[in-house]
Amino acid sequence: MKNLSLLVGLLLLLGTLQHCTSGKNALKRGDYYSAVSQAVTRLRQNPDHKKSREVLKSSYHLAVSYLEENAQNQITTNDNFKWRGVAQNYDLINSLYEQIRTSPGALKIIPNPVNKYKELSEIKSKAAEESYEAGIQAMLKNTREDAKRAYFLFADANSFSPGYRESIEMMEQAKFNATIKVIVEPTLSNFNGWNFEPVVFGVNPSQFVKFYTPREAENAKLTRVDHIVKVTVNGYNEGRPATTLRTDNYTDSVKVGEKTVKDQKVPVFEKITAKMITYEKVVTSRGSIVLYIRDANSGADLRNSDIIAEERWSERWALCTGDVRAVPEATRKLCGTKEASMPRDYLTTRTKQNLDTKLANALSGFYSNY
Repeated sequence: MKNLSLLVGLLLLLGTLQHCTSGKNALKRGDYYSAVSQAVTRLRQNPDHKKSREVLKSSYHLAVSYLEENAQNQITTNDNFKWRGVAQNYDLINSLYEQIRTSPGALKIIPNPVNKYKELSEIKSKAAEESYEAGIQAMLKNTREDAKRAYFLFADANSFSPGYRESIEMMEQAKFNATIKVIVEPTLSNFNGWNFEPVVFGVNPSQFVKFYTPREAENAKLTRVDHIVKVTVNGYNEGRPATTLRTDNYTDSVKVGEKTVKDQKVPVFEKITAKMITYEKVVTSRGSIVLYIRDANSGADLRNSDIIAEERWSERWALCTGDVRAVPEATRKLCGTKEASMPRDYLTTRTKQNLDTKLANALSGFYSNY
């Protein structure tokens, strides 16, 4: 316990030293923001930590000056998203302000930290406007990739200024335009009653892919359908049980008593033998489906591939004769066990679960880049 306490103390000391050193190193690299953050964190733990006080005193005004200068430089540019950059710099200044306010030790060094909340309100409104207008321009290009870009631009506008103009409605429209609409054809009836539609609809590979049943597509009055997905059951086969046996002969020695030799007791061993016949019953299964994905407009196959799942059930039991103490303990438990039967529908269920997983992975892999 004493050693453990010493170890914990050493680790805490090393962590403290590393944190302080990191602040100094950040300051030397010109990473003033990190230097301030690390010094403030250390002072929150130890308000009188000398080196952290020095780092904070040296780096804070440099950090604010650097971020303010960055912001002013961006304002003078013709960058399409300059107000976004200004907002990011002012957010960092405000972040330092909040960090210092929650550290009494830091407040002693920087009693009046700078904040940009007043300026940021107007700047974020301008940032929202530039993102919104860029989103409109992207929508006018009328391509799926531009609609995706527009979605994120409208999301940015709404983030900078919640509810800005029609940013939420435009987000929804852009997402709808960018979304691949996929109709999932019903699984045809098959001997095992397998239905793969829940698996397809459970896949969520991208926010820009949506699966519809034929009725849902009709009710939504879709003017454009991109893909058709269909899963066909090829078949399911379950083999007949196959039983094999293996015979092992074991020899060992066991202590049966003691005898006295030259006034000393020595153990007496007796040789024992056993015979073990081990039976193993195995049943295998194989199920397969075909995943079809085709272009709804051209009819071209985008994917046409088999998905196969193989499963196996096995059980062992054994007949032992002779002295079972000679049988290794690891296998002795099989002695006297009886022939087992496979649970009803065990392989059918396992095969379907395996196919479900493989189908979901195949769909996720195909649509992940959309």
